[in-house]
Amino acid sequence: MDWLNYHHLFYFWSVAHEGTVSEAARQLHLARPTVTGQIRELEKAVGQQLFRQKGRSLVLTEFGQQVLEYADEIFSVGHELREFVKTGHPGTRRRFRVGMPDVLPKLIAFELLKPALQGAERPRTECYEGKLLELLTDLAKHKLDLVLSDSPAPTTLDFNVFSHKLGECGLSLLAISSLARQLQKGFPETLTNAPMLLPSQHTTVRRSLDRWLDERDLFPTIVAEFDDSALLKVFGQAGEGVFPVPTAIEDRVKKQYEVALVGRIPEVLDVFYAISVEKRVEHQSTLRILKQAANTFFSRAPQAD
Repeated sequence: MDWLNYHHLFYFWSVAHEGTVSEAARQLHLARPTVTGQIRELEKAVGQQLFRQKGRSLVLTEFGQQVLEYADEIFSVGHELREFVKTGHPGTRRRFRVGMPDVLPKLIAFELLKPALQGAERPRTECYEGKLLELLTDLAKHKLDLVLSDSPAPTTLDFNVFSHKLGECGLSLLAISSLARQLQKGFPETLTNAPMLLPSQHTTVRRSLDRWLDERDLFPTIVAEFDDSALLKVFGQAGEGVFPVPTAIEDRVKKQYEVALVGRIPEVLDVFYAISVEKRVEHQSTLRILKQAANTFFSRAPQAD
């Protein structure tokens, strides 16, 4: 392939994002055979299959997924070029690509990212969720600029990344008001047999919380476990059980989800990290995050009553 035909690539990109040739053809105002023919020409040019049939749908091959990642970059830059040509002002802002595991509380992620969203020359921030190991692999390949996590990078990785501690705080247990009132007096002993919603067992904070319960011979009834911190809170809001949140966002969660405090567990620490490919951080957005997290965010956590 001496030269890439960007029309062919654009039709491929459209089908990949629309999910079917028919829908892509409708969006492009083209006949379905035209779009199909253009994709076949691209496959012929690159020498590999981009899609495979699965039932009535098309799914990307592994090679096709890699091509799509390049296509996303190409057409994102193309959109910025059109913006520049149309307005005369550079549409390009430096991108800040951040990965975070599903278990990271969204309110924590927002508070940690806020410094990067401020200022006259703030970057265009892109957030991606996934499993920590996959995110760290993308970080090492420079597909991400930073990973926010509730645990440091494993020491067993075969590539170098560096964990920078952002801060720590205890846990607050929350529940709907009626359930909270039942459990407040006599806490934490009242947790035995109480319905509880917990993060999944592979999280650091869950293991710490389990140890804390075991040491005090407390045996709550575990109603459900979650990889997604947002879904855990939705279940808690619906009255399905007591649920833990980092004390640093206790007030925000109580207000947003209309729940009340059952009790605090300062002994169980939720620790948060910024993971980068730099041992000495130079990326300006990351530096702002590190500075604000250390100086203000975690120091504002509610204190014991």
